[in-house]
Amino acid sequence: MLYTPIKFRNIELKNRWVMSPMCMYSCENGEANDFHFVHYGSRSQGGTGLLMVEATGVEPKGRITNHCMGIWNDEQADKLQRIVDFVHKNSESKIGIQLAHAGRKGSTWNNIQIPVEEGWETVAPSPIPYHPTERIPHVLSTDEVKDIIQNFKKAARRAVKAGFDIIEIHGAHGYLIHQFLSPLSNIRTDEYGGSFENRIRFLIEIVDAVNEELDENTALFVRISGTEYAENGWDIHSSVELAKILKEHSVDLVDVSSGGNIHGAKISVFEGYQVPFSSQVRNEAEVKTGAVGLITKVEQAEEILQKGDADLIFVAREILRNPYIAVQGSFEMKEDCFFPHQYTRAKIST
Repeated sequence: MLYTPIKFRNIELKNRWVMSPMCMYSCENGEANDFHFVHYGSRSQGGTGLLMVEATGVEPKGRITNHCMGIWNDEQADKLQRIVDFVHKNSESKIGIQLAHAGRKGSTWNNIQIPVEEGWETVAPSPIPYHPTERIPHVLSTDEVKDIIQNFKKAARRAVKAGFDIIEIHGAHGYLIHQFLSPLSNIRTDEYGGSFENRIRFLIEIVDAVNEELDENTALFVRISGTEYAENGWDIHSSVELAKILKEHSVDLVDVSSGGNIHGAKISVFEGYQVPFSSQVRNEAEVKTGAVGLITKVEQAEEILQKGDADLIFVAREILRNPYIAVQGSFEMKEDCFFPHQYTRAKIST
C-alpha cells in the first residue's frame, strides 16, 4: 500500500510518504530563502508523495521564533511560490503548507521565552502561561479571535495563489488552536470557552474560513494532538469527536500527533508511539488519517497501512537524515517511485 496513489479532492498523491512539517528556524522577516529552496527541493527529488512546508505564521505574533516562516504578506508568498514551482516542475511530489499560530508558545528561542523588546507580547485564550516562569499572555478578546480567523483565511488565499496543493491547519502541539481546545489552557466563559462545542469553535471557524478560499484543486488537512497526556485535559476521545465534526466541515484528512500543551507531561516515547491515536481516530470517526512519530523503516510504514491504522505516513527526523527514503524504499519493495531522470545511472534495476 505504501506505493499506491491516494486522492484528496482532485489532488492525487503518487505514494503514501509525507514529509512532516518541521520548523527550520532559518527565515528573516518570515521569508523563505535559498536554504528552504534546497531543503524542500532535495526532498522532492527523493520521491516523497507529499512535502509539507513547516509551520508558517499567519501573522507576526503567530510565529514560534522570530526566525520562523510567515505568510502574512505577498512578499513571503512570492518566495514560497518559487519553491512550489520547482517541486511541481521537477518531481511528482505534491506540496502543502502548514498554517499556524503559536499563541502563548511564541516569542521564544531555543525553547526559552525572549523579552518583549526582542520578541512580542504573546496571546492566548486565557491568562495561563505555558511554563510558570513565563509572562502571562494577553487574553484575546472576541474581536481579536475573529481577526485571527480572518488571518488564517488570508494566509490560505495567498497559499492557494502560490500554488500549494494542500493546506494544513496546525491545531496540535500546544499552539494557539490547541490552547483553545484544551480545558486546561482555555478557561474562557464566552462563546469560545467552557463546553466542548465552544472550545472547538475557534478551529471550526478557521476551517470554514479557509475552505472558502479552496476548491476541488486544493485539499485541507488538520493536525491535532490525539492526547495531551494530562488528567482532565484534551484526550483521544475528544479527538475522535472532533474528527467527526471536521469531516462534516470538509476536512480531507486528520494528521494525528500528540502532546505539547502541558509542560512536564510524561510521555512514553518509542517507535510508532503515536500510531494508536491515528488508528483510533481513523476507525472510530471514519476519517482518513496520517500517522506520525518515530516511523523510520519501510516495513514499519507498510504495516501501519496494512493494519488500517492510517492512510498516510508522516516522516520527520528520518527524512532529515535521508531525503531519499521513499525512492530507496521502493527499491527494497520492488515498487515504482519517482526517480530524477538526471540520476538514472544510479537507479537500482527492479
